[in-house]
Amino acid sequence: MDTVTSRSKTTTTQRKTTATMCQHQPPCPTAESADREAAHPVAHFPEQGWSLLCNGVLLFEDTGELLPDGKIIDPHRPLDTRHIATAA
Repeated sequence: MDTVTSRSKTTTTQRKTTATMCQHQPPCPTAESADREAAHPVAHFPEQGWSLLCNGVLLFEDTGELLPDGKIIDPHRPLDTRHIATAA
């Protein structure tokens, strides 16, 4: 709980804890798990290049991620088409 005092009043605020958005059964992987990208999208904006997953992860089209705690996960797929295998 944070308390702020000014000359005229005292204000107390409580920080909200983030509730999980996932209502799926079985539940989606958490933002801390290695398979966090398998969570269901709750908002998808392909024209802007990102999706919000139900575990709170922002997933970008280049496979970069922003976790709910602010941690950044660098993109982890090859962006060069020379590294992509094709079926014969």
